[in-house]
Amino acid sequence: MSKLTTPSLPSLWSATALPPPATTHLEASVDADVVIIGAGYAGLSAALHLAEKGRQAVVLEAGEIGHGGAGRNNGMVIPTLSRAFPDDLRARFGNERGERMARLIGRSASFTFDLIRRHDIDCDAVQTGWTQPAHSPGRARLARKRFEQWQALGADVAYLDREEISALSGSQLYHGGWLAKTGGHLNPLKYVRGLATAALRSGARIFTQSPATAVKADAQGWRVETPRGAVRAGQVIVATDAYADQLFPQLRKSVVPVRFFQQATEPLPPEVLAKVLPGKQALSDTHADMRFARPTVDGRIVSGGTLVFKHDWKNRLESHTRQRLHEVFPAIRPDIKFDYVWDGHVAMTTDFLPRLHELATGIVTVTGYNGRGVALATQSGQLLAEAALGRAADDLDLPLTPLRTIPLHGVVKRVASLELLRYRWRDTREVSA
Repeated sequence: MSKLTTPSLPSLWSATALPPPATTHLEASVDADVVIIGAGYAGLSAALHLAEKGRQAVVLEAGEIGHGGAGRNNGMVIPTLSRAFPDDLRARFGNERGERMARLIGRSASFTFDLIRRHDIDCDAVQTGWTQPAHSPGRARLARKRFEQWQALGADVAYLDREEISALSGSQLYHGGWLAKTGGHLNPLKYVRGLATAALRSGARIFTQSPATAVKADAQGWRVETPRGAVRAGQVIVATDAYADQLFPQLRKSVVPVRFFQQATEPLPPEVLAKVLPGKQALSDTHADMRFARPTVDGRIVSGGTLVFKHDWKNRLESHTRQRLHEVFPAIRPDIKFDYVWDGHVAMTTDFLPRLHELATGIVTVTGYNGRGVALATQSGQLLAEAALGRAADDLDLPLTPLRTIPLHGVVKRVASLELLRYRWRDTREVSA
C-alpha cells in the first residue's frame, strides 16, 4: 500500500459512517481459489461475485476498509468516462470492442445501485441522476452529441436546453447539458464498508492491516505473502488503483496519482436547498478544471477540486471553492462555511481511459478509473471475477491492453498539478462541434 493515504482532516463520510465490519490480520498460511489485493470497490465487488459463485475468495487490505480512495471521494455515481464517449471508444478499439466497453460503462451506475439494493447496503444512496451542464454554447453543442451517442446505445439519458438545465441545477450559468438518469450519489465510505459486509456474508474472507509484500509463483499457482502470513491461490486480482506500491512497479508507473480535495459545507437552510440542485442530482460541468457539486442527505453540498500549488492549501482551497460555488449557485453565500475538508488520490492515465492488464498468467487488474471509480470500479469487480472464473482476459468487456509505464514517471508525478494551468486556459476557449 502506498503512503499516499495519510488523511489531512477527518471527512464527512468518516464522521457519519458506522464502523467497518470486524476483520483480523492474516497470521497464517491459507488456501483460496482467488486472492484479491486491495479492499476498495473493485476488490470487494470481485470478492462478492466470486463468493456468490461458490469460489473461495480472500481479500488482503494493507490498511482498514475505506482507508484509501474508496472512502475519500465525493461519492458521485457516474455512468460515463471523464473524457471519452462511445464514438471515441469505437475509434480507439474498433466498433465491436469499443461498443462493448461503452455499454459496460453506460450500465455501471445501474449495476452499482442494483447491487446496493440487492444487498440492502445502507449508504445514503440516491439515484436521481448525474448531469453535465455546458459552460459555453460550443460545449452545449458537444453535450448534445454526447447525449445522442449514449441514446443510440439505449442509455437512459436526456438532453437539456438552457432553461431545462437551469431548472434542474438551480444555476443560470449554463447553456445546456445532458442528464444520465441512472447516475446519482452516495456516502462512499458507508458503501465500501457495506460492500465488505456483503462479501463477508457471502463467504469471502477479508484480512485488514495485511499488506501484500510479495507475489511468487508456486505449484498451486501463486503465493501472495504478507508480513505474518500468506495466501496460496490459483488466481490473483490486483485492485490497488491509485494506491499501488512497489509490489508491481510497472503497474504503479502506468498511472499518475492525483491528489483531489473534497469539502462539505455546513448544512444549508431549506430556502437555499430549494435553489441549489433542487432535483438532488449530482453535477459535474464541462470545465476541464472541473466544477462539481452534489447534495447530501443531511442538507450539505459536497464540492472541491485540486490545486496547482500546495502552499497554504486549506485556506486557498476554501477560498477557491467558495468563489466557484457562489458563481454557480448565487443562493450559496460567498462566505459559506465548510465543516469538513479532506483529500484522496485518483489514478489518472494519460488518455483518461481505464486499463485492463494481465500482469502474468493468472494475475489480472483494472486501473485508471480517472475519477469515475464508484460505478466503474464496482462494475469492474464483476469483470475481474469473470476473469478469475476462467473467462479469457482478451474477451472481457474492457479491452485488454499491454502494460506500459509512463516515461519519466517520477517527473510527471511531480508536475502533474501544473496541467491545471493548461486546463484553465482551455476552459476559456470556445470549441466547435
